[in-house]
Amino acid sequence: MSEIDISLEQLRGMIGIKLCHNNKPCQVVEVLEDGPSLVLQYEDSDIQLDQHGNGHRRVPETVCIPVLSSDKTELSDIFLMLDLIDEQNN
Repeated sequence: MSEIDISLEQLRGMIGIKLCHNNKPCQVVEVLEDGPSLVLQYEDSDIQLDQHGNGHRRVPETVCIPVLSSDKTELSDIFLMLDLIDEQNN
């Protein structure tokens, strides 16, 4: 099997797109070369804990989603489960 050829420019074109991941709305905010991976930022914010475990401020949660499978021969299952949010109907 051969590796999937997907360019960073194609992935960077996804920055700003709104998606649904784990039934939560989010947005692509960055592309990481290593992997490659998409960095998603959830629209809801969580309380960020300091080094002592005390919550002081609300920040949006982020998560990295691998684009390719570990052997780089197909798209990752997590990437394929992302749903595009249709902003025209919201």
